[in-house]
Amino acid sequence: MTWTVTSERFDSPDAALLRRDYYDEVASRYWGRPATAGEIDEGLTDDGAELLVPPTGEFVVGRFEGRAAACAGLVLMDAEVAELTRVFVRPEVRGTGGGGRLLAAIESRARAFGIRRIRLDTRNDLVEARGLYAKHGYREVPAFHRRNQYAEHWFAKELRTTA
Repeated sequence: MTWTVTSERFDSPDAALLRRDYYDEVASRYWGRPATAGEIDEGLTDDGAELLVPPTGEFVVGRFEGRAAACAGLVLMDAEVAELTRVFVRPEVRGTGGGGRLLAAIESRARAFGIRRIRLDTRNDLVEARGLYAKHGYREVPAFHRRNQYAEHWFAKELRTTA
């Protein structure tokens, strides 16, 4: 069971499909029913993904046994703070270490940008995500913004510089 995580453009075929599956899952959970293709398309329109490229951010794709199975994005907020976004691991490979690999890759890229703190927001129903963040050193913090109407939990992690 092998995971690899590499930087990739957010609009590559594999990344685009992962972003679509991510949105399908979070929207379907929120609405309590399967999201329609139109709803997914609408949600992906103007979603800020263009920020997930240097110098404003980064996007990574995780591959399990060579198959695209996970993704995560990083958006730089200022010289020291970045936001973690679009963290997704396909359900069939959850529990195999992919989430931790994604976070380690994102944190490494954040350090390369000079970032000292990563923050994120999430919802109550995304229990697996909240567990992943807590397991990897992210701590719940007071709300740092209100621009995401769906945010119910806010997390942050201070990054140590590597020697």
